[in-house]
Amino acid sequence: MATLYRLLTEDDSAAFCHKVSAALAAGWVLHGDPCLSFDERRGVMRCGQAVTKEVAADYSPEMKLGAQ
Repeated sequence: MATLYRLLTEDDSAAFCHKVSAALAAGWVLHGDPCLSFDERRGVMRCGQAVTKEVAADYSPEMKLGAQ
């Protein structure tokens, strides 16, 4: 059994909300608060949200986390 961790990031847009919603629908769980940061180079706000998921497998660096 392993606990997996992902940090989802995206511009502050509907795309970020869809990315987080898709992870939740796939069984990932929110971990902590979301974060916002201004990308000065691009002039946009960026969002981040950590998610975790328990899987019935041993962790391996070769795992495709998004496919779990």
